[in-house]
Order: sequence, then structure tokens, then C-alpha cells
Amino acid sequence: MRAIYYYPYGVQYQNPYYVNAHAHAHAQMYNYGGQYGYWNTPGHVGQRDFNDYDDDYDEIISLRDYGPRPFVVDINEATKQNNTFRTALWTGSHLQLTLMSLRAGEDIGLEMHSNLDQFLRVEEGNGVVRMGSTQNNLDFVRYIEDDSAILIPAGTWHNITNTGNTPLKLYSIYAPPEHPRGTVHTTKNDAMEAEAEYGHGH
Repeated sequence: MRAIYYYPYGVQYQNPYYVNAHAHAHAQMYNYGGQYGYWNTPGHVGQRDFNDYDDDYDEIISLRDYGPRPFVVDINEATKQNNTFRTALWTGSHLQLTLMSLRAGEDIGLEMHSNLDQFLRVEEGNGVVRMGSTQNNLDFVRYIEDDSAILIPAGTWHNITNTGNTPLKLYSIYAPPEHPRGTVHTTKNDAMEAEAEYGHGH
């Protein structure tokens, strides 16, 4: 007898997924009976709605907020594709994923989140992260590059600066979410204006 699996949102799946591992650690995933299937192939990120019966799909992912529904993405490719200061890629009830791109010499801005922990990972570029218990004592300093992971505890003042000559591409995970669902800050000035309105950063 074929097993039947039940998932949130009242969607019933049979044989919930099929994974075919490829060389270079790329994989295909199909969600039979579900709304969306996502797959990654070398050089691009794809998305397909399996309720459609044509063979068309977007070779480059549309960078928008896909939360809170189930979602799989090549985060390395999506992060490198992003050219905005901040774009929310997935927002749920307890976690948020955003993509960031800092121009040469640009920083995120000194900030502190009193009620959430933050994880960031660099996918491209070079920079420096500074953290501390007060905004005038950022005594934790580390240089960061491709593959660097940064963990920022709640209540910690911090800033990240691009010290290279090319954009610093990274993604950030907030738990719980920090920004409104669907957030897009094209530039740092856009982010500062929005955060002033919503009272974020403190």
C-alpha cells in the first residue's frame, strides 16, 4: 500500500519527494501533488509550478518573499544574484531569510536587536565584523570572506563593513523575523528610512 503523508495547509501528498543526487552536489526535488517544485542545476536556480502542463520555467529565481510556504533554493546562487541592500526571500512566523549586498566600502550600520539572534553567511567578497556589549565598545573584531558564518546573540551591538573592491554578498537569518514580509531595500538609505519608520535596529 502506498503511504499517504499529510503536511500543513491542508495539502495531501503521496510520495512526498524524490531526490536525484547529481555530481557537483546539485539535486532535483519534485513535490508530487503539491503546489510548487524547485530544483537546482549548475549555474542557475529554477522554479516550476507543477499545476502547469507546459515545459516553461524561470531559469533565474525571482527574488521575492516565498514564505511561509515550503521552499528550497540554491542559497549560494540566490545570494550572488541579489544586488539590493536587503531583500527578504522567506518570512515565516519564527524565522526570516534575507539577502544582502554591500557596495565597496559600505557597511550595514551599527545596530542591535534586543529580542532576536542573527546568523549571517558570506557567499562572496571580503569584510570585517565588529561586535560588542555596547555601541562604544565593539571589542570583538573578525575578518570575513567567502564561507564565513557570523553568529550575533540578541542584545549585541554589531556592524559589518565591506573592505573589498567588489560587492560583499551575504545572507542573514533572523529568529524571530526582523523585517516586514516582502521587504525590499534597494539601497542602504532605503533601509535606514524604513527602519526609522518601524523602529528597528534597537
